[in-house]
Amino acid sequence: MQTEFELLLAQAGWTVPEAARRLGYSEGHIYRWKRGEEPPREAVLTVLRAAAQPAPEADGSFTFIDLFAGIGGLRRAMEAAGGRCVFTSEWDRFAQKTYHANYPDNRPIAGDIREVDAADVPAHDVLVAGFPCQPFSIAGVSKKNALGRAHGFADETQGTLFFDVARLIKHHRPAAFLLENVKNLQSHDKGNTFAVIRRVLSEELGYQLFTKVIDAGHFVPQHRERIVMVGFRQPVDFAWEQLDLPAYGSRRLGAILHPGNGTEAPEGHFTTGPDAVVSEKYTLTDKLWRYLQDYAAKHRAKGNGFGFGLVGEGDIARTLSARYYKDGSEILIRQQPGKNPRRLTPRECARLMGYDDSFRIPVSDTQAYRQFGNSVAVPVFAEVARQMRRHILALKDG
Repeated sequence: MQTEFELLLAQAGWTVPEAARRLGYSEGHIYRWKRGEEPPREAVLTVLRAAAQPAPEADGSFTFIDLFAGIGGLRRAMEAAGGRCVFTSEWDRFAQKTYHANYPDNRPIAGDIREVDAADVPAHDVLVAGFPCQPFSIAGVSKKNALGRAHGFADETQGTLFFDVARLIKHHRPAAFLLENVKNLQSHDKGNTFAVIRRVLSEELGYQLFTKVIDAGHFVPQHRERIVMVGFRQPVDFAWEQLDLPAYGSRRLGAILHPGNGTEAPEGHFTTGPDAVVSEKYTLTDKLWRYLQDYAAKHRAKGNGFGFGLVGEGDIARTLSARYYKDGSEILIRQQPGKNPRRLTPRECARLMGYDDSFRIPVSDTQAYRQFGNSVAVPVFAEVARQMRRHILALKDG
């Protein structure tokens, strides 16, 4: 059971060291209060309640729900278009911690959406979801056809997380939805998975569906292709050509890397000293660097393309993945001659995904790498949401 202190700490976005410094107590005290081993003083809770107080919530031009929310990338995109979030679902407790720190709503985050009744979800104008792609089981469909039995979306998607997206759309009939997934969703199971999704959304549920693969490299210095699915309850003149996409590659890594020259303040353990240089902890050890080089050489000899991605300020990075915490191999930053390359810091990962520096990172580096690797590139979806806005407003009260 989460203690009030632990919840307030998450909503304030304070790490344990930061809480100890701000509250004037030892880290040991903070940990004991988090675990509920002893009660904090009321004065401590008063300070925390003030720090965790959410900003006044905007009325919002439209409402939306945030499913499989992660750390709220799609929420940031929708809020930039004037939306107001009325419900959030995310099962991972570490992601919940980061979400609470950045969106201190006066309501809890729902856990497993499979356990939430559709009637318990507030009415909303837009459903947004970066649903995980689990294998779709459609083995029984041909047999049912042969036997003349009807089968709908529940039969074909039951047991997958897309089913929960579909059942909420079916129940609430929002004006629109915005869904995101990996590019390979289109080719999964020889295209059958995507065929089921398309049929459910457009034929079973009756939404006008638009799909497009967009590379985040138009907005951030990272090659990151994701499929975007936009749907409207009634026909509209939405068109992908309306998106304002900057020239691909117009932003390079130098824009997101710590300059290390004193122009930014040191942050936690990411950067140190008066010049805010990147901490040495992010430089690869000799052992790990040798291993990655040997691994790459072995695969080159076999004619494979596996290996590390070594980049500098003028480059565009490979796709940041959730496994980045393991060795950082897909994006390694060159350093001065004779020095091993380094990983990105979590703050640099945040920038690479389009989060500004006001975004709080209250979790360990390992969890932060996982969270940013699983996130959407915020500017991509902010632009999609911007183009959706007028259609949402036209349909929401209809």
